[in-house]
Amino acid sequence: MLATRYLFLTRHGEADSTGNLTEAGRRQAVLLGRRLRDIPVTSIHHGPLPRAAQTAALMATQLPPVPVQADRAADDFVPYTPTREELPETTGALLHALARKLPPPNEELAAEAERRYTGPIPGTEPRYEVLVTHNYLTGWLIRAAQDAPKWRWLTYNHANTALTVIQYSPGRPAALLTYNDLSHLPAELRWTGFPPDFYVP
Repeated sequence: MLATRYLFLTRHGEADSTGNLTEAGRRQAVLLGRRLRDIPVTSIHHGPLPRAAQTAALMATQLPPVPVQADRAADDFVPYTPTREELPETTGALLHALARKLPPPNEELAAEAERRYTGPIPGTEPRYEVLVTHNYLTGWLIRAAQDAPKWRWLTYNHANTALTVIQYSPGRPAALLTYNDLSHLPAELRWTGFPPDFYVP
């Protein structure tokens, strides 16, 4: 018997050069926790780096008691590096140049993240999981939910504490219910970490 999994996927809050949350990042994390108060969250998983762990801990303060667990599969890593031949003719040169600047990929860890956090779950009751991770893995999991080519993860940019919700129901394709939603943040906290043209309020 399989039940539906709802994955509440987010990137950590804004961080400083030491890898810890800034004051803005802490505010972002608290506000996202408040956003999820009406969701029957069953667990919070986060990457082991401080910015992800701190985000998860602050979110948890706004929710009823729920397990908060660190997971190496939610770490900050490159999931896949495409070859030039895989990329589209129109944007391939740009994407290939970007990919070549990144660290070597960890495809094994990317596959482990998919095994742990995607697809329906055993049981009869739906599960509501929160995953606090980093931009690369959010892009990878969104790509997988859309059955898009592997290189497409390079084109997704996730704002700090933005909310993406993916539904995995038995016998159905994954459904992207919400993508990069910042409605829980005031305008001054909606910084993406990327150039302004990636996000229009």
